[in-house]
Amino acid sequence: MSKGEENIYCKDDSCEIGHDFYTCPMHPEIHQKHPGSCPKCGMALEPVTVEADEGNDELDYMSKRFWISVVLSLPVFIIAMISDLAPVYLPESITMKSVQWFEFILASPVVIWAGWPFFVRGYNSVRTWNLNMFTLISIGVSAAYMYSLVALFLPEIFPPLMQTKDGLVHVYFEAAAVITSLVLLGQVLELKARSKTNSAIKTLLNLAPKIAHRIIDENGNEEDVSLELIHVDDKLRIKPGEKIPVDGIVLEGQSNLDESMITGEPILVSKTINDTVIGATLNKNGTLIMQAKKIGNDTLLAQIVQMVAQAQRSRAPIQQLADTVSGYFVPAVVLSAILAFFGWWFFGPEPRLAYAVVAAVAVLIIACPCALGLATPISIMVGTGRAALMGILIKDAKTLEMMEKVNTLVVDKTGTLTEGKPKVTTLILEEGFEENDILQYGASLERASEHPLAEAVMEHAKEKNITLLNVENFKAVTGKGITGEMDNKKIILGSENFLESLDIPTKSIRDKADTLREEGKSVIFMAINSEFCAMIGIEDPIKLTSIEAVKQLKEEGIKVVMLSGDNETTANAVAKKLFIDEVHANIMPDGKAAVIKRLQESGAIVAMAGDGINDAPALAQADVGIAMGGGTDVAIESAGITLIKGDLLGILKVLKLSRATMKNIRQNLFFAFIYNSVGVPIAAGVLYPFFGILLSPVIAAAAMSFSSVSVIANALRLKNIKI
Repeated sequence: MSKGEENIYCKDDSCEIGHDFYTCPMHPEIHQKHPGSCPKCGMALEPVTVEADEGNDELDYMSKRFWISVVLSLPVFIIAMISDLAPVYLPESITMKSVQWFEFILASPVVIWAGWPFFVRGYNSVRTWNLNMFTLISIGVSAAYMYSLVALFLPEIFPPLMQTKDGLVHVYFEAAAVITSLVLLGQVLELKARSKTNSAIKTLLNLAPKIAHRIIDENGNEEDVSLELIHVDDKLRIKPGEKIPVDGIVLEGQSNLDESMITGEPILVSKTINDTVIGATLNKNGTLIMQAKKIGNDTLLAQIVQMVAQAQRSRAPIQQLADTVSGYFVPAVVLSAILAFFGWWFFGPEPRLAYAVVAAVAVLIIACPCALGLATPISIMVGTGRAALMGILIKDAKTLEMMEKVNTLVVDKTGTLTEGKPKVTTLILEEGFEENDILQYGASLERASEHPLAEAVMEHAKEKNITLLNVENFKAVTGKGITGEMDNKKIILGSENFLESLDIPTKSIRDKADTLREEGKSVIFMAINSEFCAMIGIEDPIKLTSIEAVKQLKEEGIKVVMLSGDNETTANAVAKKLFIDEVHANIMPDGKAAVIKRLQESGAIVAMAGDGINDAPALAQADVGIAMGGGTDVAIESAGITLIKGDLLGILKVLKLSRATMKNIRQNLFFAFIYNSVGVPIAAGVLYPFFGILLSPVIAAAAMSFSSVSVIANALRLKNIKI
């Protein structure tokens, strides 16, 4: 089916759906260009893209019908109860015939007008053979109302035992009206509760400021413009107490920013010239001049909102169980209602037909496949939304479900366990070489490299005010080293093994290198014209939170494994400080994925945390890939989870949230299964032979309406759990 048609079915989520499309929370493969009801389950569709200040037309629509139905249903219910239970309180001038006509006149608008959406949805469900709760409601209410019509207008066709001494037959107009009102109440409560599941997205959307101060000339004059009018490279002024409008870099000024709305961490972050700033973060004190680099849908905030929305619409594998059950549920309920009808008709007490109608209607009304269908997606929506507000982006529901099963965490060392901001601490030269020359050649060559250690060498040369040279014939050997030419010299930088592979001996300095490695430092070897000339020791401080995070992960039953491209001595030194027992050193990028594969083959469910391009294959191989904040786009794209603040404690939060969400889903599914397993037999009258209890259709309607609401209310508890 093409985009231009009414409905689009995207079985594999591959359709490109615009922002103006509407979808079903239970069936995210359903999309259409206007509001309405789902052709599969009948639920009100929601916009694919949530707006910060959007209204809820469906809620207003259902609320109007509900309140009018209450006004009309209440007197019908009251007079029906009086006439059935205490007829002596009725004035002598009011006959039972007039009572029935009164009920008919007031109940008819409720059933026909207020309940019309249910009949339309019920009809569509039968027409498309997507049987759902509205199938049951429309059949049940229609049965009660039509039976009452026949009893009112043609009482003589009923057996004498069903007739009163006045020749009347009992009617159920009050049941039809009250059931309709209760179902409408359930819809109103459900729509209100469902709107709260999008609160995370709305909170994120409201973070962005409405206007920005754009500098329009060299004199610093400015104009206030809306965010939609900002262009890339525009200069913007941010005053103390204002929010950063878009993503960009600082051109002038210095200030402290509160980035907690993005990262979930309340610690202020210092910003100065050339630092990156994120849209929607709060400027606390100084005035900044920034240059816009990412606007509109390219900003981090927009990407977060999009990612959260996609995750909320995705389907968890556990949903398949509910889908399978729901596929057989409605036909089974209809069959149960038919069996209940004929069971009462053939074997029940007089008036048998009346009892048969009551039992069949009660069975149809109490059964609610909606609660079963909502059990999983509602919890997923709340869970992923909660994660986003903590600075954790979960790509889809499958990832959230899989995270609960993880028992092994593989972590990259640099940038994950460590700060990812290495510094040159040691420079050891061979005789005949000058420090400035070594730094100039090394930093010039590293300028073209993407390795995390390259920045450390360049920064050290910058501190020494060393001018960099142009490099020719640059070549990088992944995971080993780099080569290039300058000043008619061939410069080689890399690991000890890299130089040895080029027949450049390093034995003379190996002991000193080992000493540095035992201190947890990385060592770069350098050669000029195939002659070893220097060794650079670089230290990357361990993140303050890494030790605590590893400790808590172990307490949660998670085995922590460290991977590193560093040599074994350096890697072990870092692992010792972190109390990590299993270490794999000298690992190439493809080797990281191989290690994860071996762990998986041994039965481990593996999560991998990394931040670099070289981590992408491993992130893709892992059962759950976790990209650390500040990492590369490639790493983030390969990961199922992104921690905006690159902190291992974030993984602990994801683990706890995943476990809480899956527990919540199982609770919802349990209650939905139990509710229907118990409710349907009771409605059919299984307790009547033992206790004389026959469930009223009105009570059944109340129970049905609140079953969906209870599932949503349970899911909303995830917003307040302690993580």
